[in-house]
Amino acid sequence: MKSNIEMNGRIARAITGAMTLGAGVACWRLGWPALAGWRWTLVGFLVFGGLFQFYEAVTAWCVTRACGIKTRM
Repeated sequence: MKSNIEMNGRIARAITGAMTLGAGVACWRLGWPALAGWRWTLVGFLVFGGLFQFYEAVTAWCVTRACGIKTRM
């Protein structure tokens, strides 16, 4: 994979990754998904999304830009 984002994009992905991962962990720790199975799916997507954004920040690679979609950062 070729690097396709600069430092501003890496910082933005790290911040949004921390927020997304934090939301997933907070929902899990508060016991929010205890009643419904679909809630576990939502928590899983939040945690996976946050970790993936951290991966993008570390590797300086953005899947959206790799698909040809132009972003401002």
